[in-house]
Amino acid sequence: MNLREKFSPMCFLSSLGAGGLSVSFFMYLMFLVPHPNTPMATYDFIMPALLKGDWLSFVISFSLVFIIAFAFLHFKLLVWNTKQYFMYKKTKAYEDLKNSNAQITLMTLPLTYTMTINVCFVLGAVLIPGLWGVVEYLFPFALIGFITTGYFSLKIFFEYFSRLLIKGDFDFSKNNNLSQMISIFALSMVAVGFAAPGAMSHNLIINSIGIFGALFFASLAILLMLIKLTIGFKNMFEKGLGLEAAPSIWIIIPILTLLGITFVRISFGLEHNYSTPLNKSSLFVFTSTILSLQIIFGVLGYMVMKQMGYFEKYIESTEKSAVSFALICPGVAFFVFGMFFINFGLAYNQIISKYSIAYFILMIPFIYIQIKTIIYFFKLYKKFSF
Repeated sequence: MNLREKFSPMCFLSSLGAGGLSVSFFMYLMFLVPHPNTPMATYDFIMPALLKGDWLSFVISFSLVFIIAFAFLHFKLLVWNTKQYFMYKKTKAYEDLKNSNAQITLMTLPLTYTMTINVCFVLGAVLIPGLWGVVEYLFPFALIGFITTGYFSLKIFFEYFSRLLIKGDFDFSKNNNLSQMISIFALSMVAVGFAAPGAMSHNLIINSIGIFGALFFASLAILLMLIKLTIGFKNMFEKGLGLEAAPSIWIIIPILTLLGITFVRISFGLEHNYSTPLNKSSLFVFTSTILSLQIIFGVLGYMVMKQMGYFEKYIESTEKSAVSFALICPGVAFFVFGMFFINFGLAYNQIISKYSIAYFILMIPFIYIQIKTIIYFFKLYKKFSF
């Protein structure tokens, strides 16, 4: 199936969603499998736990199946979207896109390719024995990858922003949604990528480059978020939320997750290499604040889309919209940050005990959202027949 001029860069969100779901299942291994000597669960800790034959073995086995399955779908959709994009670039529709508000949707490319680096990192961690022994040699390559996707993110963003400032041709009549925040989503994804070597490397230079890169892209993301939230809500209050772009009201959820994890990682990085003791209580306050904002936007977005009939039109019916894949990222992000809240906000502060009944009960609402997200993903995947 070749879409050519009917293609939209927003189709890349299908690959992004699959990658996010793959990473989401790694959260079970990350927080449930003991890994005392490393900051993340790796093959060397996962396999012994898998072979024990207890309840954790079951959790590990289904997590590994879904990590690999969704990683496969991520790469399959990435290849499909990339091929479609190169054909789309040769059409007039692409030239029209570059002179409209929708030019910002090109940010889905670096956004998705940054997710690809994260998916590769997760696959390496769970499938390659002894990886952590050579991880310090891999961090420079990871930084090169994030520098590359960061460069293209900035290139697309500055081309778009400079065009608007020079020509002043931003169409406010078509901005009654938060789709413009896809640029902030991409920048936040690059920031959280940089924060990984910033948190985990024992080499001060690699650590510092990672933290600087994370702060650079996170600062730009926060600055733009203030601008675009203000403009977007002003237009929505004046004209109402556009139906097709209604999922954009949830885009703040993955942005908050990415920025939240970025600053958690930076905190750990500063503690490891800069002799800056981490205040555990600040993690409870910080993760609680992020989760609170996500719940507020989650409930608001659901109420609005339910009343507008979005789910009936774009999920349950045969009508297609590439933007509908934007529903997957918030579900993934809410689950992922929920795991961070339970483990770093609550268990880390001994508010609840790890592996206690309360610990698992608190996971239930987040797991429910993860399951609903998977169901929505496959409904959309079937509809688009990739």
